[in-house]
Amino acid sequence: MSTLLEVSGVTVSFDGFRAINNLSFQIGRAELRAVIGPNGAGKTTFMDIVTGKTRPDDGHILWGDKSISLVGMSEAKIVQAGIGRKFQKPTVFEDQSVQENLLMALRKNRSPLSVLFYRPNAADLARVAELAAEIGLDDALLRLSGELSHGQKQWLEIGMLLAQDPRLLLVDEPAAGMTPAEREKTTTILKEAAKTRAVVVVEHDMEFVRRLNCKVTVLHEGAVLAEGSLDHVTKNQDVIDVYLGR
Repeated sequence: MSTLLEVSGVTVSFDGFRAINNLSFQIGRAELRAVIGPNGAGKTTFMDIVTGKTRPDDGHILWGDKSISLVGMSEAKIVQAGIGRKFQKPTVFEDQSVQENLLMALRKNRSPLSVLFYRPNAADLARVAELAAEIGLDDALLRLSGELSHGQKQWLEIGMLLAQDPRLLLVDEPAAGMTPAEREKTTTILKEAAKTRAVVVVEHDMEFVRRLNCKVTVLHEGAVLAEGSLDHVTKNQDVIDVYLGR
């Protein structure tokens, strides 16, 4: 499996505190990965350095077929390169319909004039219908996004990211605040998305991670503590001591 993203020897310090400590991490082109670890393990900072929000003090972050360095690249350029991130709290345009939210997110020419005169064509509407089916909102296309449940808003935001056709999707705690049925559906959406791109899910909910049925990376004090299947890492004594034993 060829590597899509390679983080090697990355270190990040804030006021003398090492949030990321000589971190190395790789993910393939069509792979689902869960990242777990106690609070303060560096999970959010890891996503921040990949998306350009935080610059590492040391190390390399290489991306794509040509191993382009992401270090020093702007957040906007990193999005254009094909990396999408979903934060914990869903951010959708609540006064717009599900369809309008998805249309706004499609990869299009975003110059001021083209936005002003944009009218969706048949291909745009077909793509939006396809995305809505993928995220389980095909029956809600004309509903206002503000009327959706918390779980449905999460799905819509995932759909908006997928509309940009990223090669890597970073998803932060998608299961938080969801009903059991919504969690089940979220698992399906993420597994389906990972058939055609890399998906990294940061999550605390072990039951949700088990359902994802993928390779797990455990972070602790800004470094990789263990890696492998969930059964493998949960039997690791170090993981039990620093994380599961709490």
